[in-house]
Amino acid sequence: MKHFKSIAEFHHFVGIPAPLHPLISVVDVATVPHREVLEPMNMAMDCYSIAVKRMVNFKVQYGQRPFDFNDGIMSFMSPNQVLNIDVKDKSEKTEKSGWVIYIHPDFIWNTGLAKTIRQYDFWDYSLNESLFLSEKEEGIINSLIQNIFKEYQGNIDRFSKSIIISHIEALLNYADRYYNRQFITRDKSNHQILEQVENLLAEYFNNDNLLSKGLPTVAYLADYLNLSPKYLSSLLKVLTGQNTQQHIHDKLIEKAKEKLSTTELSVSEIAYGLGFEHLPSFSKLFKAKTSQSPLAFRTSFN
Repeated sequence: MKHFKSIAEFHHFVGIPAPLHPLISVVDVATVPHREVLEPMNMAMDCYSIAVKRMVNFKVQYGQRPFDFNDGIMSFMSPNQVLNIDVKDKSEKTEKSGWVIYIHPDFIWNTGLAKTIRQYDFWDYSLNESLFLSEKEEGIINSLIQNIFKEYQGNIDRFSKSIIISHIEALLNYADRYYNRQFITRDKSNHQILEQVENLLAEYFNNDNLLSKGLPTVAYLADYLNLSPKYLSSLLKVLTGQNTQQHIHDKLIEKAKEKLSTTELSVSEIAYGLGFEHLPSFSKLFKAKTSQSPLAFRTSFN
């Protein structure tokens, strides 16, 4: 396990010159010397990274999910995420191009970006959920990176940091827009995921899992679908206007309505059967979703 606590330490490891600034660097991927990977290696860094690159014959693994960089993609890593790095075929040389920006959290300390950076869900996406850029989008992203690179290479003055941060914020906002586009343009595959979510929830609620396992979690659904929880929620939000937790609650309320209208079970018994330990929690959620208490719903239905 390689854990890099500073950007300079990472630069030294990969064999490139020390960063021009201790807390931020912009690396041309093509300038990084070829390093033979004799066996898979885990690595983590104490910084954010934003990458736009193509790396032929290069495979990384995030969690249990492999990902190839053969296409031009944009990916994001937050501090201390662990990567497993391996070369697909050690007889071939990795071909690489693109840019990576490394940002230590101290660089953005006490700035507006420090307060908003974690609001972008893609920091928690898996690498196989990276952003695939169109040629036009890649041009816009590369243009912003070039602006950051020029500031990074120039003489540091009191304006440098704020200008670099403003370009980073623009970069993140464009990425957010392009991810939204990706959710829409991959319509068929994404709607298949939505259908799978609906089927999984229907099966879960119909098989007495609530008593033995409790309510299904976002993590449970995401893991079953081999997606990161944040990616699944973002995708569903774009497609339906509701995140994964809201879909779970909708299915729960649907089941509650069924029991309230077709059985003589008490509200407490229904709440317990749906996985709630406390009746007030069930009643509060039911009223938030329907504008009625469970008892009022039963009365109006009858």
